[in-house]
Amino acid sequence: MITVDNLHKAHGPNEILKGISLTVRSGEVAAIIGPSGGGKSTFLRCINGLEPFQQGRITVGADTLGPGVQSPALLQTVRRKVGFVFQQFNLFPHLSVLDNLLLAPTVALGQPRDAVEPRALALLDRVGLAHKKDARPKDLSGGQQQRVAIARTLVMEPEAVLFDEPTSALDPVMATEVMKVIGDLAAQHLTMVVVTHSMHFARTVANTVHVFAGGHDVEFGPPAEVMGSPKHEITRSFLAKAGEA
Repeated sequence: MITVDNLHKAHGPNEILKGISLTVRSGEVAAIIGPSGGGKSTFLRCINGLEPFQQGRITVGADTLGPGVQSPALLQTVRRKVGFVFQQFNLFPHLSVLDNLLLAPTVALGQPRDAVEPRALALLDRVGLAHKKDARPKDLSGGQQQRVAIARTLVMEPEAVLFDEPTSALDPVMATEVMKVIGDLAAQHLTMVVVTHSMHFARTVANTVHVFAGGHDVEFGPPAEVMGSPKHEITRSFLAKAGEA
């Protein structure tokens, strides 16, 4: 579903990604962990075409992004296939929860509201928020807002979803709510790449764990292998600081 080959990304003289290659097959969950500043968020933004890169290629299904600026048509195609859930919820404060979900399909895709609304309501029910469809974002907790943001991404019917530390702005209780929703999506075989601080999620939900540090994918493999018997000193040190070793 997603193949990244020798990805290099720099901001001026500062090289953020230094030749990362990674493959996620359809229906799999790849968890990306590692110390801050390792290039995890930048990597996700490159996959979705939000950041140009200098070298390598990214293939999403049958479409390939290369170095430099991409055509608007290609970016639109890739972004329809790959949804993105950010750290911040970015809900429109003047719209109800339901209207936040309906906006992109009806405006960007031109789908009729009558066709989209049942799908949106089903997704709100899926994330446990059907009873909040008429609420405004200010009336929701942070965890509820992030669950709405996940439903808003899913209503576009992407083939894969990228999650960029989706619980970083939440307290532990709210974070647990959100990670449960993401775990449920994994159980339904949605292809996902999840940058996460949750070692429990990486260990119990992901098919593959990748450890990013210093712009490299220093170690990757099944969770039991990477987190149970890490080979790289960076992985061992990171897991120890995270209370996993």
